[in-house]
Amino acid sequence: MTQLTYLALGDSYTIGEGVDDAGRWPVQLAAGLRASGIAIDDPRIIATTGWTTDELSAAMDAAEPLGEWEFVSLLIGVNNQYRGRSVDDYLGEFTRLLQRAIALAGDRAGRVLVLSIPDWGVTPFAFAGGHDAQAVADDLDAYNAAAREACDAHGVAFVDITTISRDDGGSVAMLADDGLHPSAAQYARWADAALPMAIRLLGGDGA
Repeated sequence: MTQLTYLALGDSYTIGEGVDDAGRWPVQLAAGLRASGIAIDDPRIIATTGWTTDELSAAMDAAEPLGEWEFVSLLIGVNNQYRGRSVDDYLGEFTRLLQRAIALAGDRAGRVLVLSIPDWGVTPFAFAGGHDAQAVADDLDAYNAAAREACDAHGVAFVDITTISRDDGGSVAMLADDGLHPSAAQYARWADAALPMAIRLLGGDGA
């Protein structure tokens, strides 16, 4: 059986800072898809800790030609928020990334999956640094509303994992050793949330 190809685009959350390869959420999602009867390869991941939207775009430029993929995921923006960039700037850059993701999926918006930005404001790292958890939450809600708007406009599926990240997301079990990035157990929760939508996208013709 031919394996579907999968490209995962993002930042530290996609590369899985602080966890082993198998613990990354895109790898766990691919495993879940295979367990559900969908033949798919482990993802090629283009992601690095600290990347903003423009840095991901530049990395994609450097990686060209990327070819065509049966499935593309995108999770990006936390570092834009951390650096204090505006929502309007994020929306413009995210929209361009979304359009590139659609093109990489063979111009099939139905083969692209976006995950919302998780809330790092609940973590020990945030508290230790004196960050205002409510301000972080408000910023990220605005970013995620903008991303959802772009996804709706382009017919792309959007999965909310921000709520999950706020539910016990600051506990030791849900965090890597740095007290900021998620553990494999937290990534498993994200993969579980994304799995039903991914099955729906890949179970049909993806048009």
